[in-house]
Order: sequence, then C-alpha cells, then structure tokens
Amino acid sequence: RCGEMGSLGKEAAGNRVVLAVNGARHEAAGVDPSMTLLEFLRTRTPVRGPKLGCGEGGCGACVVLISKYDLATDKVTEFSASSCLTLVGSLNHCSVITSEGIGNTRDGFHPVQQRLSGFHASQCGFCTPGMCMSIFSALVKADKTGDPAPPLGFSKLTCSEAEHAVSGNLCRCTGYRPIIDACKSFATDVDLEDLGLNSFWKKGIDHADVGKLPGYSSGAVCTFPEFLKAEIEGQTNGVSAATYDGWCRPKSIQELRNLFDSNWFDENSVKIVASNTGAGVYKDQDLYEKYIDIKGIPELSVINRSNKGVEIGAAVSISKAIEVFSDGTPVFRKIAGHLSKVASPFIRNTATIGGNVIMSQRLPFASDIVTVLLAVGSTVTIQTASKMLCLTLEEFLEQPPCDAKTILLTIFVPDWGSDSVIFETSRAAPRPFGNAVSYVNSAFLARTSGDAASGELLIEDICLAFGAYGVDHATRARKVEEFLKGKPASAPVILEAVQLLKDVISPSEGTTHPEYRVSLAVSFLFSFLSSLSSNLNEPAKSIAPNGSCAKSSPEKHDEVASDGLPIRSRQELVFNDEYEPVGKPITKAGAELQASG
Repeated sequence: RCGEMGSLGKEAAGNRVVLAVNGARHEAAGVDPSMTLLEFLRTRTPVRGPKLGCGEGGCGACVVLISKYDLATDKVTEFSASSCLTLVGSLNHCSVITSEGIGNTRDGFHPVQQRLSGFHASQCGFCTPGMCMSIFSALVKADKTGDPAPPLGFSKLTCSEAEHAVSGNLCRCTGYRPIIDACKSFATDVDLEDLGLNSFWKKGIDHADVGKLPGYSSGAVCTFPEFLKAEIEGQTNGVSAATYDGWCRPKSIQELRNLFDSNWFDENSVKIVASNTGAGVYKDQDLYEKYIDIKGIPELSVINRSNKGVEIGAAVSISKAIEVFSDGTPVFRKIAGHLSKVASPFIRNTATIGGNVIMSQRLPFASDIVTVLLAVGSTVTIQTASKMLCLTLEEFLEQPPCDAKTILLTIFVPDWGSDSVIFETSRAAPRPFGNAVSYVNSAFLARTSGDAASGELLIEDICLAFGAYGVDHATRARKVEEFLKGKPASAPVILEAVQLLKDVISPSEGTTHPEYRVSLAVSFLFSFLSSLSSNLNEPAKSIAPNGSCAKSSPEKHDEVASDGLPIRSRQELVFNDEYEPVGKPITKAGAELQASG
C-alpha cells in the first residue's frame, strides 16, 4: 500500500473511503478496489433508485448527483455521473445524491418527481430515477449561474438546456415527449400552452398556469452535508499520497513517478484512472488489485489561456473543456459545439480530455475529440521515464502505444483568430445529440485568400482530418491536402479532390459498412469545399426530412417557424365523454414512487 512507503507518507483516513449518501455518512471499508458506486449503493446502503442498465454509461439508468467540496474556495461543485462506471474508491469525502435523496414517501416528493408523474412521463419506471437525477442536475447547474432570478415557480433553466438535460438517458417505453415536457416546465422561457397532456390542467379548456404546477424553489435539497465539510477541514494535513483499500491518490507528478519506481507498482495489477469511463468502452477482462487516482494532481488540471492558444491539463473533464472553448474565438466555439455531441452529459462531466487522447493512442478508439484536435494543429506534452517531450498530436498518435508509465500532461490548442481561417467539423452517428460512436467524423481547417482575377477563394493551406472509419486512430488526408494547396475552390478542383479522397480513405478489413463510411467522408469534404466556392449553383430542389422532394423554399401557404423551417405537423388531441375515463389525463398511481426509486 502507498502508506507503507516511507517516501509517500502515512496512510490517511484510516484506510477507508468516507462519503455521504443522501446526507447519511457511509464508510467503504474493506470493499474490493474495483467496486463501482452503483454496486456499493445497492449492496451497502438502502438505496435502490439507480439501476444497472447497459453497464457502459450509455443508458442513464444509474445516474446520480455527485458533489465535491473545495476547502480552499469554500465552494461545492455538483455534477451528474454514471454510477455504473464511477469507482467508489475515487469518492473519498464526496457526497452522492440519488432519486430517493431529493424526494420520497417519508419527506415528500420533489417537484421533479411530481411533474414527471403529472406529465405522464413514467411507464415501467426502470429509467425514471435516472431521468429524475439528470433533470435535477440540470436544475442545480442552471440555478448556480449568474443569470437574473427567474419568475416564481421556474428555474434558470432554458428550453434548449432542458431538451439536452436527458439527451443521455434512454427510455424504452414511455417516449420522450412527456419527459421533455416535464423538464421544460421548469424553463423560464417555456410557453406553458405548448406543453403536452398533463394532469395539472385540461388541455384546451383550462388556462396553463405555472401556479398549477408543483412549486419549485432552488436550493431546497442540501447537496453537501456540513458534517462532511467538517471532516474535510479536520483531516490530517501534510499527507502526501493518500491510500484507501488498494487506492492511491498522489498529489504531484513527482509522487506519481515515485509510485512508478516503487515495488508497489505492477503494470499488470495496477490501473491508472481519472474517471474510469473508458471501462464502458473497453471492459476490463480482469479486475485490478490496485488503482492510482490522478485527479488530485494539480499539474494535470491546469487551464492556461494566452494569445497563442489554450493549454488544458490531461485530467480536465470534457464538460470543463467545453466551457473553456465556448468562451473564445469562432474556431474554439466550433470545437466546443462538437465536443458537446460526444458521449452524454453525465459521462462528459467525469471523462477527461487526456483520457480520451491516451485511449485513442493506445487502442483503436473512434474518438471525435482527437479528430477535432488534430485538425486545429494541437500539440501534447508527455513525460516518459527519462524526459519531457512536446509533440504534435499527429506525431503522438503515430508512436507505438505508450506504456503505463508514460504520463500525458497537457494538450495545447492554438488560437486561430484570423478571419481568413475557415473551420468546420462533421460527424455521422446513430443519434445526433451524442451518446453514440460515430460512423465517420471529420474536421477541416483552411486558410484562404481572395483571387482578384477570378473572384474565387484560393486555398493557401488546409488540414483535413478524418476518424472513426475503421482505422486505429484519426488521420490526415495529406495527399488531398497537397493537391488542394494553392488552388481555387472551383468545381473541377472539388471534383478531383473528392475522387482522390476515395483512394485515401480506406477502412481496415472487417470494418462494417465500408462503402457507407467512405461515402460519408466524401460528402463531408464536398460540403466543406463547396462552401468555399462562389461559382457553384444552388440546387433547385432539396430532399425534405420525410424523404420527399421539396423546393428549397417553403410554399407561400406553409407556416414558417422562427428558424425558417416550414411547420409540417402539430399534435391535436380531441376528447369526448363516450369512453370516459379512457383518454382522460389521470395520473398513474405509483408514478411518483417510480421517480423516487
């Protein structure tokens, strides 16, 4: 154990993990180091709300809210997480809230649970506690923003945020319309008349009024108990690497290197983790005996901005990286937009940028993040046993798989602030809002200039990155790049470029649907290059979403929504008393119980 090594100090916290579950103190002493939070909750506590669905972080049935307290800033940070992947050994002095913790039969149900019930958003109830916690997490996050106070009964959540709050939760029987309606009922910009059938008011008869909904006020649920803050404040100072039942948490890169050089470290029995979400993609055949948690190393959590770009530590979460890139140049905002389609909200909250990059370097992982970072000329800093190296991301990916003692420290993304730079990303996947691996992803960056003679844009430099099409890692289409440099974005040039790409993009043997993946890559490139050309005629007709051929602009008699798209359908519900009570919005008995777990 780490505590037995003189160079790493004494054991902390009595060789146990202490955490709060719904406000009650629990100790994870003597548990297997590889035990997940979900298993701990369902076998060591009274909690039964989180369910084991996919075991991969892809269904949301096991979602909980995790809170951490920063003693230095006296702030609590809350985030949703997948308990089937989170290891309980990584949660010392954390607070866990499940659906039972926000509302139950003893203390009363939470407005989230009541509104899920009233909007008929639960049938079998298996996924409902996870839905409940995803919505609750979105409310907690929104209410902590600096936005103006919302009207009474609402939160600071917006309709757009509400729609994405449950984007990672799968429901196999209810359908998403009532679930989204329940979530949108908290949004300050919602039109209550647009919400669907519910038991709070009669559709088309009663006036929709927030006062008829179960009342909501922020902060009603304590997410981090005071006793846990007191334990954190009173914990022994000066301890370097803390150890808990097979877990070691180094506090610096040097301590991590000391671990590597000690007899305690065995590459075959020790796993280095920051969040363990990679286990949802590559399930461990053999459970590890020891774990090294690197989240507590400050050097791996840095975020440095400069006029040259942004440097992000390897242990920074994907969600935090999205926040950083969202507040930046157009290229950075495009990166943030693409990253928001990776995985699901509760995975992005814990999964790290560095873990995604390292997994792509060591394994044939279909990463969107690496493709995007490759296109914008990112570099990485790594530390090997003997030295520190700065490599381009392309060089790093092409190296032999890193050994366990190679540490990825930071990723640097340059700032492309020039107006002459055009950057676009694309992905094709079974589900557009993320939570699904891409069939093909791409990212293109081009520096252009105007040609006074022809009036066309000249491509001065270009980077074309493709990934997830059946190769080991994201790659650049260098033959196509060399062909396009110095040429105008004209129809003949575009045609030759896409024909050349067909020869460059070659899925590995055994890849499913290789022709489809190649056609996707070609279409992504064609769409990007076409946007640079001023001489390509717009097609007279386009394919409508239902597959029919429609004119590129709506007919005069078509209603047009605020986004310019024609409104094609709306739901109308007509009821009479002939078959009463069939068709009446009667709340299902037990729906609140299901929502509470």
